[in-house]
Amino acid sequence: MEALQQITEFKTSPELVGKLNQYGIRKNYKAGSIILNEESPIRSIPIVTKGALKVIRTEEDGREILLYYIKAGESCIMSFLGGLHNETSKVKAEVEEDAEILFLPVDKVSLFIKEYPQWLDYIFRLYHKRFEELLEVINATAFKKVDERLLTLLHKKKDLTGNNTLNITHEQLANELGTARVVVSRLLKQLEEIGAVRLGRNKITLM
Repeated sequence: MEALQQITEFKTSPELVGKLNQYGIRKNYKAGSIILNEESPIRSIPIVTKGALKVIRTEEDGREILLYYIKAGESCIMSFLGGLHNETSKVKAEVEEDAEILFLPVDKVSLFIKEYPQWLDYIFRLYHKRFEELLEVINATAFKKVDERLLTLLHKKKDLTGNNTLNITHEQLANELGTARVVVSRLLKQLEEIGAVRLGRNKITLM
């Protein structure tokens, strides 16, 4: 309950926090777990109370690209929209860091919108944040070189984990950037040569 109480919009409504805990179902997941696949029906909305998720879009040719992260206190706005309109998921949600997630049934989402203005404020804030993050993805893909995007992604992961050393493979980074593993490996080697990173076995340390 404490994690929910820290969400800005919920601080003024203990009743809403109580309802979320009453109707929500808490589950724990290890990093790498998939909690939602593309084309899957959306029956509940995830609110992350601990850890983090990453939201990914898969192209027809199998390539993936990272859209955004969902941190503690946040939810997936695409799940909100899909659930409200009885649509299947357009994205995949994967656990980035061991996570605790509160799943709220879709029918309660609509009910809370009518009963609690704080809930609507929460949805609008998330919508605004995700819109800005998606614009960043579009901008980076269209105008930035892959090496810039790679370094930005590494720093995002460092900020997310609070650790300069990231346990991640070149393949995973390539998937999130929507590029080839050989490209990422070459760029990481260049970054190591200029002292920006130090490479280890399935580890990257930001200097």
